[in-house]
Amino acid sequence: MPTVAANGIEIGYDVVGAGPPMVLLHGAGSAARVNWAAQVPLFSRGFRLYLPDARGHAATRWDVRQGFSNQLLTDDLEAFADALGLETFHLVGFSMGAMTALTFAVRHPERLRTMVLAGIAIEREPRVSVARHLMDPDRIEREDPAWAAELAALHDPVQGAGAWRRLLPAVAADVARQPLLGPRELRRVEPPTLVACGDRDPFVPVDHAWGLRRQLPDGRLLVLPDCHHEVMSCRPGLFNEACAGFYRSTEPTARRRARPIGYRPHEHPAGTDTAWLEQAPAEPAAEAAGPASTGAPGARDGSGTA
Repeated sequence: MPTVAANGIEIGYDVVGAGPPMVLLHGAGSAARVNWAAQVPLFSRGFRLYLPDARGHAATRWDVRQGFSNQLLTDDLEAFADALGLETFHLVGFSMGAMTALTFAVRHPERLRTMVLAGIAIEREPRVSVARHLMDPDRIEREDPAWAAELAALHDPVQGAGAWRRLLPAVAADVARQPLLGPRELRRVEPPTLVACGDRDPFVPVDHAWGLRRQLPDGRLLVLPDCHHEVMSCRPGLFNEACAGFYRSTEPTARRRARPIGYRPHEHPAGTDTAWLEQAPAEPAAEAAGPASTGAPGARDGSGTA
């Protein structure tokens, strides 16, 4: 996995595909290659995908005892894009990554061509209460040892033994204290934005997602049925199809937004041709009934929390 020096750390990332740049941000406790595994095969046909690991996660070494916040993650995203020469780009974020994306969009709306936000809301609750419960390391080891083993396997090789036990509470603490975005800030988010949520998401009630969409100048709403938090892996066929439609409908706007800072006319035809989007896979029949129950609603969705 390559790394790039950005904002004082070495950010590990994957890159795949060819075309206009797209950055995909993962949720808390996870990694981009994990959260977006069901999207990479399709999206990489039309975009050059950059999948960075957030600080303290997977391949991006950071001791969260030195600090962890949404503001740091947003600074990291800006420095990452600068280091790779991404003047304007498409941005996709899930949960913690979606809040990073939204905060970046408030700071630098001119740098984004489009944005997709999955599993995020701007209200403090119920995100804080759910995060504190689901991201309690003692509860995880007691009630879900398989997930504890997954977290250790994902983070410990780079972060050190037991680092995930410090990481998750640090994320939950940041959810409780991060500044809330209000109408004035959200009106700055100019790029077309798709807000996605599951109808059973314990972190993001549907009315909260709808409220966020209403406050964005060019917002759209996607509610996926029988889904908890991780909508892109719960119903990947439906999610991918909706994103394909979103990118088709926003292509002219995305091309215009690419030009002011650094339009690349030689980019892959996804900038001018969306034929690849017609190949979005249909929803597999096995998913029609929704995911199997894992006990408490969204219990394993804590791998990517707001």
